[in-house]
Amino acid sequence: MTQSAFLNDPQWYKDAVIYQVHVKSFFDANNDGIGDFAGLIEKLDYIAGLGVNTIWLLPFYPSPRRDDGYDIAAYRGVHPDYGTMADARRFIAQAHRRGLRVITELVINHTSDQHPWFQRARQAKKGSKARDFYVWSDTDDLYQGTRIIFLDTEKSNWTWDPVAQQYFWHRFYSHQPDLNFDNPQVLKAVLSVMRYWLDMGVDGLRLDAIPYLIERDGTNNENLPETHVVLKKIRAELDAHYPDRMLLAEANQWPEDTQQYFGNGDECHMAFHFPLMPRMYMAIAQEDRFPITDILRQTPDIPEACQWAIFLRNHDELTLEMVTDKERDYLWNYYAADRRARINLGIRRRLAPLVERDRRRIELLNSLLLSMPGTP
Repeated sequence: MTQSAFLNDPQWYKDAVIYQVHVKSFFDANNDGIGDFAGLIEKLDYIAGLGVNTIWLLPFYPSPRRDDGYDIAAYRGVHPDYGTMADARRFIAQAHRRGLRVITELVINHTSDQHPWFQRARQAKKGSKARDFYVWSDTDDLYQGTRIIFLDTEKSNWTWDPVAQQYFWHRFYSHQPDLNFDNPQVLKAVLSVMRYWLDMGVDGLRLDAIPYLIERDGTNNENLPETHVVLKKIRAELDAHYPDRMLLAEANQWPEDTQQYFGNGDECHMAFHFPLMPRMYMAIAQEDRFPITDILRQTPDIPEACQWAIFLRNHDELTLEMVTDKERDYLWNYYAADRRARINLGIRRRLAPLVERDRRRIELLNSLLLSMPGTP
């Protein structure tokens, strides 16, 4: 396959088969006990042989790794454990040579508190542009109607910073301050990071945690109209300069809310179908197709050029946010009777142990994955 023919297909994501890889745990070329880009390059023929045509890389950037790399300390770089920037470039080139596209992460809701932007913000004057890269308050009373995502570890979405002498806002862990998209400089910096990786040849970007980009008092701070304004600006930049690349929305929401992240075909190209995933396990447990047909019936039409992303498992817990309390209790009892397997609002088990390593059920679930409307 020639490079030009391979890249010249703006809707390639509609019939992609995507394989998720964590560089850290995939293959270790230098025998230091940690996977690396050199090891991943060695295994590209194996990955291509599986029948997939796209590799999704989890965050490989410099990071304290308190949230498995989603706490990014530098957007333009490679964690030294995984190799160098030259290794990352070589990986992308070698993947493309085999007809494999590459998706990576654009984590734009928050950074690590170790990121230079945050270190600069906490030292800067109150109200200055540098301070306002993040969301600050003198009290922790604002945004009272906002749910806490990690109820098992966090008591509040505000954390006091002794250096800044203010509270900073975070939807995730207290070491992951949220960026402030009401400051135009933030979007400018994010677009610059996006161009950096697209210029390096990355074919798609998974937008992490995008329902939470904007904060407004008196709301639940999810799926706000202003968030969609930000996404339209990101998409316009992509369309203007990289028309064959793709944005994938990670929005753990009900189908009618997730649908909004496609816009009118002017926001994300793809979005994960979170509510479908646990219902495939429900259907297997109950030996009844109803949980699947019921959620597909509730799934709205999406713009012609857009696509759902379908998955059975990924790096997160098997999230049970998008089920009712009764369904969650059922799934917990069926798949995680041992309470150690439960975490937050989900189950921390891989696919095989979830179905007691029953090969026929593993094959059945994968058959469902590959036959659902969307990209597996």
